[in-house]
Amino acid sequence: MPVLIGTSGWQYPDWRGVLYPEGCPQRLWLEEYARHFPTLENNNAFYRLPSPETFASWRERTPRGFVMAVKASRYLTHIKRLREPEEPVDRLLRHAAGLGERMGPVLLQLPPTLKGSPEALDAVLACFPERIRVAVEPRHESWWTDEVRRVLERRQAALCWADRDSRPVTPLWRTAPWGYVRFHHGRARPWPRYGRAALASWARRIADAWPDSAEVYAYFNNDSGGAAVHDARLFARVVRGTGRTVPEPMTGP
Repeated sequence: MPVLIGTSGWQYPDWRGVLYPEGCPQRLWLEEYARHFPTLENNNAFYRLPSPETFASWRERTPRGFVMAVKASRYLTHIKRLREPEEPVDRLLRHAAGLGERMGPVLLQLPPTLKGSPEALDAVLACFPERIRVAVEPRHESWWTDEVRRVLERRQAALCWADRDSRPVTPLWRTAPWGYVRFHHGRARPWPRYGRAALASWARRIADAWPDSAEVYAYFNNDSGGAAVHDARLFARVVRGTGRTVPEPMTGP
């Protein structure tokens, strides 16, 4: 099974000349993105949940085999702070259903001020049907407990392995048969790029944690200046060098 590598978002004006040809209109950027990468982490839904029709249009505009992860709305994670999760989770899934077979994992990125609560996390994860993969990215150190790990393992939810400054900022727990990695910013020049050595370390961590039969999703969030584009391409080459499968973008409807 593959390591799927892409970026967090695609609508960045400074990617003109890096990923998007100068003459490519913005309305065709998703199609152009999908020519280069097999997966995308869609962070639009975090700020404002798109309509079911918008999700359906993203499905129609991307090729077969393309996978779109969806970052859950901040209404659930930052405003409700995981309380009363049933309605926001149901609304997210109803809207995102338009992706059909393009639907990838749902990412729950928790606010850095939200302290650990295994009970709240379990209640949220219980709202997702088993067919939906959920990755969780806590950002307060109080989440790193055995109780939280057990909740993730019981619900088959992946702890998101997060990187900042070319080093892990989360425990490297394997809590599900699949993995999810996010790269926020590296230490190479020009900032916020990643160097080959840092990416090689991550490729080894993935190879050590998951067998080749496991799916691992990896997304670069260091979008400034097209750094994410360069680093995602380099990481794909590095991971292939470990013997893991890294799919090429698909073509056709």
